[in-house]
Amino acid sequence: MTRSPFGWLAGGIAAAVVAPLLALLWVALQPTGADALAHLLATVLPRYTLTSLLLVAQVAVCVTLLGVGAGWLVAAYEFPGRRALEVALILPLAMPAFVLAYAYTDFLDTSGPLQGWLREATGWAIGQYWFPPVRSLPGAALFLSLALYPYVYMLARNAFAERSASLAEAARSLGLPAPLVWWRVTWPVARPAVVAGLTLVTMETLADFGTVNFFAVDTFSAGIFRAWQGLGDRAAAARLALVLLAAVLLLVWLERRQRGRMAFHARAARPARVRRLQGASAWGATLLCTLPVIAGFVLPVLLLLRAAGDHGAWLDARLAQWAANTALLSGLAVVMIVPLALGLAYAVRLAQTRWISAFATVAGAGYAVPGIVLGVGLLAVVGAVDRAYAWGAGGAGAGLLLGGTAVAVVYAYCVRFFAVAQHGLEAALKRISPSMDASARTLGAGQFEMLRRVHWPLLRPSIATAALLVFVDCLKELPATLVLRPFNVDTLAVVAYNFAADERLGEAALPSLAIVLVGLLPVTVLARSFRRV
Repeated sequence: MTRSPFGWLAGGIAAAVVAPLLALLWVALQPTGADALAHLLATVLPRYTLTSLLLVAQVAVCVTLLGVGAGWLVAAYEFPGRRALEVALILPLAMPAFVLAYAYTDFLDTSGPLQGWLREATGWAIGQYWFPPVRSLPGAALFLSLALYPYVYMLARNAFAERSASLAEAARSLGLPAPLVWWRVTWPVARPAVVAGLTLVTMETLADFGTVNFFAVDTFSAGIFRAWQGLGDRAAAARLALVLLAAVLLLVWLERRQRGRMAFHARAARPARVRRLQGASAWGATLLCTLPVIAGFVLPVLLLLRAAGDHGAWLDARLAQWAANTALLSGLAVVMIVPLALGLAYAVRLAQTRWISAFATVAGAGYAVPGIVLGVGLLAVVGAVDRAYAWGAGGAGAGLLLGGTAVAVVYAYCVRFFAVAQHGLEAALKRISPSMDASARTLGAGQFEMLRRVHWPLLRPSIATAALLVFVDCLKELPATLVLRPFNVDTLAVVAYNFAADERLGEAALPSLAIVLVGLLPVTVLARSFRRV
């Protein structure tokens, strides 16, 4: 490893990411009885596995249909409203899946206004008619799909927009009909990008806690939380967390493997022209692209506004405190993450060695760790530090060093969302010509001087964007915050979850709206850059 301070920084960040995972392994290996693992295998593990697989499969099908369909229509055709819909299709990224679940459940549930109006209009009583159950596995899959399809849409749209016209023309000249041209020529080129988007969606689905717990869907995330908080069984929670972590890491490995093997290129590629649709086909394309925006963003916002107004939730004076807690925790994470991410990205640029590259890969792997898994591992780290502090201070009466503080929450945010800033800043540094570094060195500038006077002015827009993205990701994070937050310190996401868990969905509306409002900031930034592609 290089002796540069940036090299030591890279090693320290990698160690900080690995520490909670090692602690998780240590807790999982603690003896809790000879048949503890056998009990898990015989009872909850098969159910958690089957439910998680069913949820992932349903979400994957839905987001593929929505994301690939909308991406192809926007990239290949001209129709009314296309320019606006091209950006509007990204808006559901600002809407966390658990917020979608709260909004629709309050409206569609048995006690909600829709079924109430239905009973008034028909005279039916509860039990005399059938209505699709909202609190179900398909319901959870639907709301997760509406919140997550933009990952697939963005990557698919970009891939389709860059498709080669010459390849399609060559296929048609050989007598291949249009549907087969799409399937054999256009789709293989876009498939790696779509699979990458599906991998992100699957990771987010497996990591989701708020939606599945609210709907009582027995996935790994919900099971880990129940084992830890409900049953007090740390070892069982840690073992379940390791199974989930192994599944996520396997998924990441498979995605990188297919991406490395599926590379399709065309020499001197000429972008295909956009075909203008006419009549019913044009308005049909507009309708198909509008429906995900309405269902995933517009309607939930209106439902939350209605719920907040009907329950008088606008008058909750505690909102300022919840927002302040959220801003403080998220702001501290930004202050920690962005400088460290900049230092690591700079270390990768300065010293292109195996050690630095390995440290950077490990540091960015935290994004693949579900929040609930991270929470379980960090609780073990916090407990070990507090026990060591009490022992060194002369006994248990010495108090706690980390327990009951915000340190663990900020640590979790740093591990979970470090990659968000790291990847953006590494990409920004790659856009700066190496010749500028060489010129600065010939003038006698050291590493820090070169960063301050050469790179910093060019990186400021990227740094601001990275800070904004990290802030909003921290704002929406639920499971790790729920497990690690100090007593009586609630964030907007935790408050919305607690209200919803108590069936006070009207009171959950206002903090949910606040999350969506702030979430629009990075989506707006993303939309501006997306339109340039």
